[in-house]
Amino acid sequence: MSKKKQQQSRAVKAQEARRTRAIVAASAVGAVIAGIGAAFGMGWLDRFLPTGNAEHDAPDLAADAPTPGSTRAPEAFRPDPTAPVPASEREGLRPATGPAPTLSATRGEMANQTGSSNG
Repeated sequence: MSKKKQQQSRAVKAQEARRTRAIVAASAVGAVIAGIGAAFGMGWLDRFLPTGNAEHDAPDLAADAPTPGSTRAPEAFRPDPTAPVPASEREGLRPATGPAPTLSATRGEMANQTGSSNG
């Protein structure tokens, strides 16, 4: 083998070695990122992240408030209890009546729900 071919062969081998190292490094970085992403997705790292409170404070309802709940809404935002109810809304304001709910089914009720006529 000539000297020129040996040099080319060494250059090709060096380039292949660099390419292989780059592929291995990129795969390792990708695996680490995927592992961290999976840990976040499963909630394993939630204890390291500060959680914000999604609810708003209600200082007027706090236990140490001078008189909790004593401040009322402005007059413009209070409902008028003496306002007449239109006929179209009376049905919606009527109290619900009917049998009281029970925890036990009445006799034959389950058979009616699973019968062949329920298709």
